[in-house]
Amino acid sequence: MRLLLDTHIVLWWLLGDKQLPLLARKLVSDRGNTIFVSPVSIWEIRLKESLGKLSVPADFELRLNAESFEALPLTAKHAHAAGTLPWHHRDPFDRMLVAQAQVEKLQLLTADGVVGAYGSFVVVC
Repeated sequence: MRLLLDTHIVLWWLLGDKQLPLLARKLVSDRGNTIFVSPVSIWEIRLKESLGKLSVPADFELRLNAESFEALPLTAKHAHAAGTLPWHHRDPFDRMLVAQAQVEKLQLLTADGVVGAYGSFVVVC
């Protein structure tokens, strides 16, 4: 399975947070799966940190780099796709992740049920 992680899944995984659903834990730890992380998620995490909405450990970047995740570059094609999505979700970060998953034919792993409205390529855990 080729999985793109939603931002909260990335964060919960790296922090070992108990909020990470069991299904997500199994899918991310399965070596048969290829796990992708978007720079959109990193930006969202750092933005929320800078606004005081989120506390991120000092070694966050080091923890992320230590994982065997694949970086998914952001492209103009992704931006065009995000702009044409139905308005099931208003969050621009989530909309971009949905578009990236659609364009790249990835499964988007999320705990956000609203994102599931975008289709069967979204795995809600």
